[in-house]
Amino acid sequence: MSAPDLDAYLAPLPLVAVLRGIAPDEVHAVAQALHAAGFRILEVPLNSPHPLHSIRALADAYGGDCLVGAGTVIDVADVGRVRDAGGRLIVMPHADAAVIREAKRLGLVCLPGVATPTEAFAALSAGADGLKLFPAEAMVPAVLRAWRAVLPAATRVFAVGGIRPDNMAAWWAEGAAGFGTGSNLYRPGSDAASVAAAAAAYARAFRTLPARRG
Repeated sequence: MSAPDLDAYLAPLPLVAVLRGIAPDEVHAVAQALHAAGFRILEVPLNSPHPLHSIRALADAYGGDCLVGAGTVIDVADVGRVRDAGGRLIVMPHADAAVIREAKRLGLVCLPGVATPTEAFAALSAGADGLKLFPAEAMVPAVLRAWRAVLPAATRVFAVGGIRPDNMAAWWAEGAAGFGTGSNLYRPGSDAASVAAAAAAYARAFRTLPARRG
């Protein structure tokens, strides 16, 4: 099975909205605010309330225009459950090869979490579509520079953890393909207006970054 084209969803705005703690009755208003700001990748961590219901609601409403899926995917069996709920994206805090392989077997995009070059190469060998450098707040952008010197040139690396509008530039300069943002964008109970304001701030900050050559 062929996975969705990740780059097509990154093109408008290479930011993954991590909606940790969101409830199914919140998703429509929050997703509308994110979509209006340019977000096209929506992640519901599986440790949120009724996450599969939220994923189904997002997939039904925005699946034609957004890449919707799950984060904090740890159990191989959850990959199929996410797919059955309409999710097409698997994001992980770790780099379990069994989870990556199951995601690829089912035709899903998979972004495992890695913190070392050893984990990065193992994840790519298992079929990862990109790498979630996590937690970015415990590292510095120079780490990504060193990784980029040895990783395959086309590897997509996303800085995740502690990403704010004011610190994306340093990671972008070292070759980040995009970013994941959670609590600085959405917290449980956030209303649509506050999410819209935060999303707009991220979008404005991204548009000030230099264009990539090539």
